[in-house]
Amino acid sequence: MALSKMERRERIRFRIRKTVTGSAERPRLAVFRSNKEIYAQLIDDVSGKTIGAASSRDKAIDTAKLSKTDTAKLVGKTLAEVALKAGVSEVTFDRGGYLYHGRVKSLAEGAREGGLKF
Repeated sequence: MALSKMERRERIRFRIRKTVTGSAERPRLAVFRSNKEIYAQLIDDVSGKTIGAASSRDKAIDTAKLSKTDTAKLVGKTLAEVALKAGVSEVTFDRGGYLYHGRVKSLAEGAREGGLKF
């Protein structure tokens, strides 16, 4: 029997999480994408804390009426600013089981333009 989309994504996500971990020096940039919104967090897996976060629901981003991919790019740039203020310049990218194209790719490109290295 075929897997549902969610089950397939969860399997891929667990496979990715076996190898991708974050530390205080190089946190994990975790992405969650819903049908309408996109969220990104910088996570230190060693201490179990979130260093910074950005989403399409933030006031500055939500008021700019852009397409979903342009919004994702803006979220990436915003997260890069938050990371640089926290003293983080390198991250590991956790695409969360989503394919690396569309909004996920746009978020990553925005974070790179903002100054993050991964």
